[in-house]
Amino acid sequence: MIKIYGLVGKNISYSFSKFFFFKKFNLKNIKNTFYTIFDIKLIRLINLFIDRKKKIKGLNITIPYKKKIINYIDLININLIKLESINTVKILSKITIGYNTDIYGFENSFKFKRKSINAYALLLGNGGVSQSIIFVLNKLGIKYIVASRNQYTKYCIFYSDISINIINNYNTIINCTPLGTYPNINICPNIPYMKISNKYYLYDLVYNPKETLFLKIGKKKGSIINNGINMLYLQANISCKIWYKIFYSSIYERILHI
Repeated sequence: MIKIYGLVGKNISYSFSKFFFFKKFNLKNIKNTFYTIFDIKLIRLINLFIDRKKKIKGLNITIPYKKKIINYIDLININLIKLESINTVKILSKITIGYNTDIYGFENSFKFKRKSINAYALLLGNGGVSQSIIFVLNKLGIKYIVASRNQYTKYCIFYSDISINIINNYNTIINCTPLGTYPNINICPNIPYMKISNKYYLYDLVYNPKETLFLKIGKKKGSIINNGINMLYLQANISCKIWYKIFYSSIYERILHI
């Protein structure tokens, strides 16, 4: 019986996931299994893919549906309901189960290069994935503030409020937006880059291209930089464990040489 898995999102032709999982399935000699891209314009179309009578057995969820997907899942851990972010779905004969593997992926890739950078982080963007990032920062005891286009709270400011003083005090900067993603590679978040130096850690969840304009600026100024490819690999690794009970012995075993 053929089993189908896939990535659900909007305007995601840039994604490496199809090739990524193709390599994983071949590596573990998993037969009659395919991974594809489901690029949908409206979240309600998700019902086409979570019909339990079909061959689709699992889904990864990406921009902009990580929050909206919750309404279409049967069973979700109570902590994930509060988190409001689901990026992996397992489809069984009688139930669909939602998971968040972004937490594991971000935490382990983030710590890999973080070293002794101070415990203050500026998050750019407040979409679905940012909730996973905030979860990890709280776990690690890192104080943070979020920059948003349309929300203002105690911990969330507008982009226009990102001052030189804020940049001086938050020298871990995490881009949670899609800005800079291929093919729009010549744009980046609008922040005071002139204050960034070798004392900063710039993390970009974007992985295509390998170095976004955001990261190139940081690299030029001597900052520690990190893109989203290891996060992608790690969270995908957990997805395979959820779907097939497969886990690779080395979390940094490379399938893509990017």
